Amino acid sequence: MNRIAANPIPYWSRAGKTREVFEEAFRDLRDVGFTAVKADVPDDMSPAAYAEWIAGYGLAPSIGLFSSPFDETVELAREVERARRFAATQVALGLDRTMISSMALPARMAEPAVGAGFDADRLARAIDGCGTVCRALRAEGLRPLHHSHVGGVFETESEIVRLLDDLGPGVIGFGPDTGHLRWAGIDPAPFIRRYADRIGGIHLKDCFADFLPPASRTGMSYHEVQGTGRLWAEPGLGVVDLDAVLAAVPAGYDGDFMIEVDEPSVGSKRESHRISLEWARAALEPTP
Repeated sequence: MNRIAANPIPYWSRAGKTREVFEEAFRDLRDVGFTAVKADVPDDMSPAAYAEWIAGYGLAPSIGLFSSPFDETVELAREVERARRFAATQVALGLDRTMISSMALPARMAEPAVGAGFDADRLARAIDGCGTVCRALRAEGLRPLHHSHVGGVFETESEIVRLLDDLGPGVIGFGPDTGHLRWAGIDPAPFIRRYADRIGGIHLKDCFADFLPPASRTGMSYHEVQGTGRLWAEPGLGVVDLDAVLAAVPAGYDGDFMIEVDEPSVGSKRESHRISLEWARAALEPTP
């Protein structure tokens, strides 16, 4: 059965990935009713100790994320070694796949979701570099799935298509984020159908309509738009057609459904997760 997992990103996005921050998140996720959480192992903790730690909150590890700019700032040999270490940790947790994403290019963080500063040579280098890292992850037993994310070198539909088509299914699978696709002007459901045979993970994220049109956020950076509280929505409260998304996911899909609300639109992080899990159970769990 597909699990409903959570990424507790609103807990650590500003406060950092400290044990104290994670403990607050794990308590809330346990109390709300989640049973799986994105695998983020602290640098000073072994996979076995991490698994025991989260099990104390009734949680199991779910699909993690390997992120790199994949731009000219990256020394590829170091990224490959970092990917190998990451894969060893994830495999030790019993995971067989990971999201892989590009984030935080300065020009695109300053002007998000429109493909700012496009450079064909940079894109080609990024695809080659991502392919090299994907092959390293695969060699360690971890299946890489491209994870769409505004602010990175693979931001627009044409860039994501180029990455997936150039590398092919033998190198990289598909792990969409419905909110990031929608913010970048991509209708998630048909895009998921296009690559349905490669999907191995998904982040279910919703958006409000307020800042989706580029003209509505002129002069605003990624973090400024997010900080309004009117970008990300708890699933079912925004404009992403999540019913169509779920209908586009193939019947044989064997991954988790991960809920992610980077910036809650309600008064507390715990309440945001409660609303999200309530929606997910209604949408995903079969009725008796």
